[in-house]
Amino acid sequence: MKADVTVPVWVFALMALAILALTLILWSVKRRRRPHLEMQSESELHDLVPSLVGMTQGTMLDGNKIELLQNGAFWDAVFRELDAAQETINFETFLSKEGQLTRRMSETLCRKAREGVEVRVMLDGSGGKNFGKQSLADMCDAGVKVRKYHPLTLRNLGIINNRDHRKIFVIDGGRGFVGGHCLVDSWLGDAEDQQHFRDISVRVEGPVVAQLQSAFVENWVEECGEVLAGEQFFPHLQPAGDKKAHVVWTSPAGSPSTLKLLHYMAIHAAKKSITIQNPYFLPDPDARDSLVDAVERGVAVRIMIPHTTASDSKIVQHASHHHYGTLLKGGVRLFDYEKTLLHQKVIVIDGCWAAVGSTNFDDRSFEVNDEVSLVIYDEAIARELEETFERDLAHAQEVHFEPWKKRPVLHKLHDFTAFLFNEQL
Repeated sequence: MKADVTVPVWVFALMALAILALTLILWSVKRRRRPHLEMQSESELHDLVPSLVGMTQGTMLDGNKIELLQNGAFWDAVFRELDAAQETINFETFLSKEGQLTRRMSETLCRKAREGVEVRVMLDGSGGKNFGKQSLADMCDAGVKVRKYHPLTLRNLGIINNRDHRKIFVIDGGRGFVGGHCLVDSWLGDAEDQQHFRDISVRVEGPVVAQLQSAFVENWVEECGEVLAGEQFFPHLQPAGDKKAHVVWTSPAGSPSTLKLLHYMAIHAAKKSITIQNPYFLPDPDARDSLVDAVERGVAVRIMIPHTTASDSKIVQHASHHHYGTLLKGGVRLFDYEKTLLHQKVIVIDGCWAAVGSTNFDDRSFEVNDEVSLVIYDEAIARELEETFERDLAHAQEVHFEPWKKRPVLHKLHDFTAFLFNEQL
């Protein structure tokens, strides 16, 4: 006969109180990390540059050579630099999938390691799980040091949501790459169709490369404890060009991230124009208000994101649609890029200041992921990025407020449902 088991009422009460307490703690932590941002300064962008640098814990450095690299041309430049490496290669990336690129990367890094170059590779524990077992084994056999950031294990359960979304190469401590390109064959070609994605990254040479190296070292030390010091990692870097730049990188913290502050302050400082291209555009209330306020003070605001049919994440695009109406009604111009996945993370302010990197315009990048962006204070680079936006308009459709608010009810329902999960998308 089965015995009846009774649990005292007070046990259920304690369990309910414990659940309530945990819920309040999580709510409190989230609330503490999301203060309402306010900025009173009406200064010109030029005068605010020291504040932008200081608030993002950086140092603006002159004497850099900076080259924008678009689509598959990025990988051509990367492999040229890898072939030329003499002492060290440090590589950090989020998404990789076994294919032509991973095999070529593995072969190249194996060869350089056998030549005596110190090679380190940091793969995200989630995004890098499909790199390819044989390629990983070959690299380890050749002496390449491979680590995974927050691998999907039980001991990492509390930090499993924090992903390494950075994309960084540093060669010999003096040449670097940063941007949005992933180690996936879809990033080859020239964005000619939906199988080949649209993206922009940057090659940089000069003093600012040391900051890019610092971003790599931060996660490397976290995962394996190896402190990278010496001339082979941080050489004395001489001027290589005439561009001013600094690197902003972030990891989750209790206060608003440096990258969130960077975007908010730059938008607030704009006097003439704001140009944004981003694949995952989910601005929080402060950012939406800032964009609309910019329009009200006479700033031309243009934003381009992938069309739902071209995106690799339709749920993100539907979540983004939820606040299209607010932005359109406020005078922000929105464009849906239709040709393929538009993956570049670019913002240009007043034709003289720009940021290019791994950072999406959403809460996950601003509050959860490890990210990195290169900030460039240079009219020529800003102009090149705006000219790129103009060319991309040929494959985009502008969204207008009146037709938008009449979209089908099912579309609106999809948008609202997707937006409920916006902080984790």
